[in-house]
Amino acid sequence: MSRKSSVAAPAVDVGRDDNDEIDLLALARTLWRGWPIILLCAAIAVVVGWYRANIASVPIYSATTTMMVTRDNDPRATDATSAFFGYGGVNQSAMSTEMAIVTSREVVGKLVDRLDLTASPLYNPWLAPPPEPAGPVEEALASLRHLVGDAKGLVRDALTGIFGRPASDGISEMFPEPVDTPEQQRQDTISMLQGVLSASFDDRSYLFFITATTPDPLEAVRLANVMAEVYRDDNQQQKVAAAEASAVWLSDRVAELRREIDGRQADINARRAENALTTSDSGLTGFQTQLATAEGRRFDTQRALSAAQETVARLDAAAGQGADVRAEAASDAQLRTLARGITAGDDAAQARFDLRFGQLQQQAQSEVERLTAALASVNTEITALTDQIARTGEAAGDIRQLEQDLQSAQLLYDTFSTQLREVTLQLGSQKSDVRILSDAIGAGQVAPRKARIMALALVIGLMIGIGIVLVRELMHQGFRSAGELEDRTGIAVLGQIPRIPVRARAKQIAWLTTRPASAVAEAVRNLRTSVLLSNVDRPAQVILTTSAVPGEGKTTVSIALAQNLAGLEKRVLLIEGDLRRRTFASYFPEATRQKGLLSVIAGDVPLAEALWHDPALKLDVLMGEKVSVNAADLLSSDRFRDFIAGIRESYDHIVIDTPPVLAVPDARVIAPLVDAVLFVVNWDRTSRGLVDDALKMLRTVNIPVTGLVLSQIDPKGMRRYGYGYRYGGYTNRMRRYYEG
Repeated sequence: MSRKSSVAAPAVDVGRDDNDEIDLLALARTLWRGWPIILLCAAIAVVVGWYRANIASVPIYSATTTMMVTRDNDPRATDATSAFFGYGGVNQSAMSTEMAIVTSREVVGKLVDRLDLTASPLYNPWLAPPPEPAGPVEEALASLRHLVGDAKGLVRDALTGIFGRPASDGISEMFPEPVDTPEQQRQDTISMLQGVLSASFDDRSYLFFITATTPDPLEAVRLANVMAEVYRDDNQQQKVAAAEASAVWLSDRVAELRREIDGRQADINARRAENALTTSDSGLTGFQTQLATAEGRRFDTQRALSAAQETVARLDAAAGQGADVRAEAASDAQLRTLARGITAGDDAAQARFDLRFGQLQQQAQSEVERLTAALASVNTEITALTDQIARTGEAAGDIRQLEQDLQSAQLLYDTFSTQLREVTLQLGSQKSDVRILSDAIGAGQVAPRKARIMALALVIGLMIGIGIVLVRELMHQGFRSAGELEDRTGIAVLGQIPRIPVRARAKQIAWLTTRPASAVAEAVRNLRTSVLLSNVDRPAQVILTTSAVPGEGKTTVSIALAQNLAGLEKRVLLIEGDLRRRTFASYFPEATRQKGLLSVIAGDVPLAEALWHDPALKLDVLMGEKVSVNAADLLSSDRFRDFIAGIRESYDHIVIDTPPVLAVPDARVIAPLVDAVLFVVNWDRTSRGLVDDALKMLRTVNIPVTGLVLSQIDPKGMRRYGYGYRYGGYTNRMRRYYEG
């Protein structure tokens, strides 16, 4: 009857990392472990930097000419120079613009023409010497370029066949190839020279600098000085050209204004003559006086007409009355005299009275008619004068506007005439706004900056080395300490087995038996103690060892554990449960003649005949045999279960070496029959994913893992990775307790 181990693995998330913080100490240890890589990368980078700075790079020299903006006038002046100055100092926008002018194609072109630089192969790419004979690398690259060109030609021909015209025609039309002409050479030389020259200014003074940078120090000095002269001369020429253009423009403007003034004066004279005006207001005043006189006459005429009309009405009203009434109405002395005569009885007086009264009536009516005609005449005159005044006032207003326009034109004419005289006087005395303050005397080396290159190379090398170390660390998936393994799986690590310094499997057993006090032997004893004490009440009798994948060292661990159990004067049976690989033959070559596990289970031979006793290890070994059926089916049979139950009665401890969990299901089939399951993990080799997958497969069949074994540990590697203080006692401090 099988006995299960009392040590169960807790259910944990094997993919979880509870510590998201950066462990600075661990990071420092990682970098310290990788110091050879970091140092190597730094050394390589420094060597490359030294080569780049001292051999591969061409020395570059720089020469600078200092110039100054002249400030002859007040900084608030509005002349051409004042554009460089603000009210509190240098106008940085204007200076920046001027620096762009210094290195413009126009100014640099004048330098090219003055020095005839199109004839220099240093600056004219069309005159560049043919390249030197290429080395093997260059020839290989040239061949590759030819192949690419041939491939492009084939593609172009194919596209021509499809579309009827070369696909590159449109591109050629948009970006035509440059043609070797004098102008093209000049433009290319200007472009080349623009990369050599630069200009800058000091924002705290009126100084600016023209710098030339070339591989030849003398050439740099020459270019800087001549460029300063070219810019100074160009500045003066620009001022002269601007003054000449101003003079021409002012001359044209003055002539135009003269014609405009003459035309306006002629218009004024014509309007005055048309309206009989000597001045803009003289005729208008006369007409206004006449109008006032006429309005006075109209008033008098209207008053006289009213009186005459009253007289006519009074006489007409008294016509049928007596002589006294009529005489009183007429207010005539003669009628009054005749009226007294009539009263006195003079018959002749009546006839004379009537005649006189009729005459007065006729005179009064005639006066009314005369005054009515006079009033109409005065009204006509007033209407005519009013119209004349309106026309004259409009003409006077037009004349005043013309006179104002004439005055404005005259003012502009006088101003432009004054400016024209000033510009004309200055044409022969124009000076440049800049002057050369200090010529370039010598050129200093500006590249390569050896110290900077070396320092930068060192920094880059260190960064690359650190990056490589960190990337290696991030990509590493193995376990370097028992703590890492326990944190990952949640299962206790029962043993940490150092690597046996013997590669041949057959010699490993001899090494173990001849060095019972070695660090490996002590580590296996610690494992033995941990396994036996994992369940004090029911110590493990049947122990199964397995791993995730082959090559983990589980077979060596099984043999070493069995040997240590036998060292307790116990009866120990070592069973080869890996029926597919059967690696025991490499450890026990003499046992290959024996029958094996399959023969015992099948009942072909008794157990005693199949066993091989190793006198060195003092234990019995049951070898595996090649099977024709599926090994998992055989191991899950009742016969195998009965076999395990039977050998429990004969041995104190049985150690079964089983295949890897991820390879075949044999270990999961046997595990329910054992008391303890040891899972072996190769130090710094087995990935976390493989361990997770293998343990997950064991948990799917409810198989608790008693403990983990970290095998094939390299003590030097542990110390190199900074885990020596965690590696049990197998460090330099405890070395005196062990044999080699």
